[in-house]
Amino acid sequence: MQNKVITIGEILWDVFPDGKKAGGSSMNVALNLHKQSIESNFVSAVGDDDNGKELLAFLAANGFPTDLVQVNKKLPTSTVVVQLDETHQATYTIKEPVAWDDIQLTEANIEAVKQADALVYCSLTCRNEHSKQTVTSLLEKAKTKIFDINLRAPFYNKELIAGLLAHADILKINEDELLWVKDTFGLTGNTDEQLLKQLSSTHNIEIICLTLGEKGACVLKDGKLFKHPGYKVQVADTVGAGDAFLATFVACYLQGYPMETILDNACKVGAFVASQTGANPEYNRKIYHMALG
Repeated sequence: MQNKVITIGEILWDVFPDGKKAGGSSMNVALNLHKQSIESNFVSAVGDDDNGKELLAFLAANGFPTDLVQVNKKLPTSTVVVQLDETHQATYTIKEPVAWDDIQLTEANIEAVKQADALVYCSLTCRNEHSKQTVTSLLEKAKTKIFDINLRAPFYNKELIAGLLAHADILKINEDELLWVKDTFGLTGNTDEQLLKQLSSTHNIEIICLTLGEKGACVLKDGKLFKHPGYKVQVADTVGAGDAFLATFVACYLQGYPMETILDNACKVGAFVASQTGANPEYNRKIYHMALG
């Protein structure tokens, strides 16, 4: 039986100095799952405007369903201004309010989540109470809940993150986010492994994946830490690399691969996307294996 995954969250235009590219963490994860032959769909909203029409056309051109993407008559389609530093690390200016701040709970997205193997969610989607309520309601229906913590200042606080962590079966977090969690929740570990074990224990999270940028990633599962040094590439920009990593991790996990293989594949795809411009470069298995060796 083919695996099914639903993501919920942002669909938007990443606005770079040289133009705009389709993005949004939830859409990026869904598209990467689709590229890896996982049946995926995602719950979001665009405005009733040209930017929204172009995003729907972009999804359709990629063979991706748009039936769970709502069209909001009052709020505009999301845009995010992306700035890259000298190491091509991205920072984001995220406008509000936008269409995905008002994602509605519907019978269609409830049924889609019930039928799926997993639901992927993130904190940014919950910056507005309307979408937060929809996310929370859908989490109650989900079989496996995968939390991409995705901290974007100033749209998070301890109360919000604690509530979202309480649902998570699998958590993806990066180095900076782990430091914030350590300070905010009073974790006392001195190493990544100690911190992940404390976080797993205090919030009852089965699997935690820590991404380490150019240093690769590690995963805590059943008290055991798996490590991968990552792949060295010439970075074009980091936009969407974490989303590609997460999608590959989810795809391989649902297909039952050993954790070492899951981590290797996820690092490989994440590195490939970082070597390309924008969040959603074209690729298939042959292309990224050739690119990384």
